[in-house]
Amino acid sequence: MAQPNADAELKHRIAQLLLVGFRGTELTSGSDIYNDIKELGIGGVILFDYDAPSHSRPRNIISSTQLQKLIADMQAVAPVKLLVSIDQEGGKVSRLRKSYGFPPTVPAKYQGEINHPDTTAKYAAETAKILSQLGFNLNFAPCTDVDVNPSNPIIGKFGRSFSADPNIVAKHAEIWLNEQAKQGVAGCIKHFPGHGSSTADTHLGSADVTDTWTEQELTPYRALIQSGKVDVVMTSHVFNAKLDAQYPATMSEKVITGILREQLGFDGVVVTDDLAMGAMVQRYTLDEILVHALLAGADLLCLSNNGETYDPQLAQKAVDIIFNAVKDGRIPVQRIESAYERVMKLKHISSEK
Repeated sequence: MAQPNADAELKHRIAQLLLVGFRGTELTSGSDIYNDIKELGIGGVILFDYDAPSHSRPRNIISSTQLQKLIADMQAVAPVKLLVSIDQEGGKVSRLRKSYGFPPTVPAKYQGEINHPDTTAKYAAETAKILSQLGFNLNFAPCTDVDVNPSNPIIGKFGRSFSADPNIVAKHAEIWLNEQAKQGVAGCIKHFPGHGSSTADTHLGSADVTDTWTEQELTPYRALIQSGKVDVVMTSHVFNAKLDAQYPATMSEKVITGILREQLGFDGVVVTDDLAMGAMVQRYTLDEILVHALLAGADLLCLSNNGETYDPQLAQKAVDIIFNAVKDGRIPVQRIESAYERVMKLKHISSEK
């Protein structure tokens, strides 16, 4: 008689490992995300201003008042506190835009070039305060990629890296982590093990950094992890045959468990970059992506639902895939347990700050 309860608890724990994107600027009882939060019990959500599948706005963001209500309404129906996340780096990667009534921002490169702690702290504090007031508790910033290739189509070109000097990157990233923590917003360093040397954009397809990546791209991660300030690390989808000849970083046990966990000593939450990116979906099935990311050591799976297509049943499909993979022995139940414990710890940390 205990089996159905055990299965239900396993599905609950699996659902807590999902960070889900959705359409809608308000929460209604008939919306898919309402069911994902209240009934399925997903661990968190990720909000966007732009809906990529339909090439249109709005997606989730219209104004500060609307956004604050949306987040509060989602937390109110969640059986377990939600991680409410966003990409608010500043500059080109800003979901909270001036056109929606939010203050203008500057890119990381601008802060790194000035290279003054007080200046960076000012911008980081402003961002963190706004995020906290709105109800966000997780920001996928700062970007800790080293500006190895200034013409990089997704990092260097957009000014997302603080500097070509990994020590300057680490210095300013730590300031961002500190300022966000003061406001109860967990920061996230990304994109491990380094996207700054790529010549391609993983949103669009595979990015092979085998011949361009160097150990210096790990320097910011090593320094920040040793500082004890890092709660979350995001993986990248870059492929590096010298690190793993078979899988991109997000699906690589050699990269996540071997380098990030064992070599660098990180024991916080590992979140995947958006699993809807071309580097993933063009080469692998959803089943392969989810199973290998978990086996590699990822704890939180980012299902943005904001790639080429939109699937209102994505969260349920992901829970079913992972549940079946545990049942048939492809994923050890202990892998789910360790990921669940890290996610719950992160939620507790963000509540205390």
